[in-house]
Amino acid sequence: MGRDRQEHQGIFTAPMDHSYRANMGNDNGNGGGRGPRRPGFSSSYPVTDPEPLPVPQENAASRVFAFVEDLFFLSKIQDTGRKMNVKVEFVKNEKELADRMKMNGEEKPSLIIFDLNNANAKPLTLIPKLKSKLKKGTSIIGFLSHVQGDLKQKAHEVGCDMVLPRSAFSQNLPQLLRRHGSVAADSGAAD
Repeated sequence: MGRDRQEHQGIFTAPMDHSYRANMGNDNGNGGGRGPRRPGFSSSYPVTDPEPLPVPQENAASRVFAFVEDLFFLSKIQDTGRKMNVKVEFVKNEKELADRMKMNGEEKPSLIIFDLNNANAKPLTLIPKLKSKLKKGTSIIGFLSHVQGDLKQKAHEVGCDMVLPRSAFSQNLPQLLRRHGSVAADSGAAD
């Protein structure tokens, strides 16, 4: 009786057949357990981290500086830097960056990372100063939330070489650190 009533209202329910689960074997991590793939169709390309750089000398100058206070990204950058053998120094303001750069001697940083939401660093006023002082040898990369289009535009206007959403920054962090952390990075710096 209940079944007839459901059919007349345009809704039909029947017990679910769970036999499809028998075909959902372990896919060796390629499909997240979604079952076998059709021949000729592979899962998405595996993302591999680049090879780490050679271990730097103890007294090697830092080539990467970051204006980041967000604990999640601070720890992510630290961990990735450790894995890639790239020394990343975290600074809070322009004076601290200038002091650390003096300790480096003549060598300019290859990369400066800005959390564009870090109000204490004042990125939109500091980026133009750094661009005029450091010229072409240093790339400045900023990251922000993907919905902050106006801030992204302003960061480009004041001289930020690359502005990435947080997710893309996290995904590309190993490649960025490897590229800018090596001693030969000057030849690959952004113009």
